[in-house]
Amino acid sequence: MRLADSFRSERFGAVRIHELQRVIELDSGAGDHAGLLPVSSAGSRVVPPEALRAVENEMVIVVPCMNETRSVIEGVLSGVPHDCLIVLVSNSDRLPVDRYEIEAQTVEQFCRLAGRSAVTVHQKDPGLAAAFKAAGMAELIADDGLVRNGKGEAMLIGMALAAMTGRKYLGYVDADNYVPGAVHEYCKAYAAGLHLANSPFSMVRISWHSKPKLKDGRLFFSRKGRSSAITNDWLNRFLAEYSGFGTEVIATGNAGEHAMSMELGLKLRLAGGFAVEPFEYMDLFEQFGGLLENPNPDVMAASVPVLQIETRNPHFHDNKGEEHVQGMRMQALNVLYHSAVTLPSVRQAIIEFMVAQGALETGQEPPRERVYPPVGTLALDLLYDALDAEAQSFREFDGRSMAGLPQAPPIERGRIPGMEAPRAA
Repeated sequence: MRLADSFRSERFGAVRIHELQRVIELDSGAGDHAGLLPVSSAGSRVVPPEALRAVENEMVIVVPCMNETRSVIEGVLSGVPHDCLIVLVSNSDRLPVDRYEIEAQTVEQFCRLAGRSAVTVHQKDPGLAAAFKAAGMAELIADDGLVRNGKGEAMLIGMALAAMTGRKYLGYVDADNYVPGAVHEYCKAYAAGLHLANSPFSMVRISWHSKPKLKDGRLFFSRKGRSSAITNDWLNRFLAEYSGFGTEVIATGNAGEHAMSMELGLKLRLAGGFAVEPFEYMDLFEQFGGLLENPNPDVMAASVPVLQIETRNPHFHDNKGEEHVQGMRMQALNVLYHSAVTLPSVRQAIIEFMVAQGALETGQEPPRERVYPPVGTLALDLLYDALDAEAQSFREFDGRSMAGLPQAPPIERGRIPGMEAPRAA
């Protein structure tokens, strides 16, 4: 893959946000650059196939899913590079038709045909809630005894499952993507960005090239999302208030498609619902911005590069409606308003904006979003034991053993932190 070079970046303490890089070639060929080192040429950088494969071999792709059709799910699975492990976290309806069972059967069939491994689980499984409580995260559990609804909650579950595999990288892909080629490009961009970041604490965030919509009987390829434009503007305003210079460096405030090193991911707190993606930026600023006390001097010394990559494929998915978009906007502003590092001038401007939008009454304060402890605080060995024993929806598919080949289980007990050796049967 060939990416345009990033010549500028904005610093906020140890966080280094690189300007948007374009994908120039989806496949840059083998050429003369054998090996793992990137090659620079005329304002671009080539990441060799061997380097992409090296990252993909260590990557888990988490797919949060809710009531998508079988055909759409099959397309998403087919777009994930072969060497990546797939984790599907579903919050789909189980009555009157058990849609999760259809999803799990789809994943199982895919693994058998493709000879690869995957994990699936349902977000509202009582055994899953019991497992997270036993592992030390009771905050994830609602009053009904089940894991709370929300995309952020699904992403946290996916990260915990990914951490148990022992792999080094984690990426997210939404299940409502209609274009398998776009999924494939996102994953390749993750691998390229994580390789170029050259840091144990790195993040890659995707800015899609366009989001097509039907307008007057023809496709219109919009360049900006209705929610992203507002989220990005406010995140950039946050940075500008500190630096004294206007900036447009952040282009991925609502990036559903993003990836990170597990070493970084396990240190991050995740917000609930659709606040999860913009809160990742705010948590980076709070933890590694140098303004608050931080218990991770290793991260501060290494820096946290955030690469933003604009892809080539258009992003086709369902239109969730204006209410959904408005909710995403307001959740982003909620986490920005309540951040410990947001300046008073920005807080006041957020209130004025939300009142003007009709989201707040005069004199009201934005609500707080739910924020969870880092996945790195979980006892992963206890989590796995409880999942294995109690979560009926927890499935591990080994496509290689299904095909009569040597086993390749997605989670090996000996690789789970806190569980050094396999237990006796």
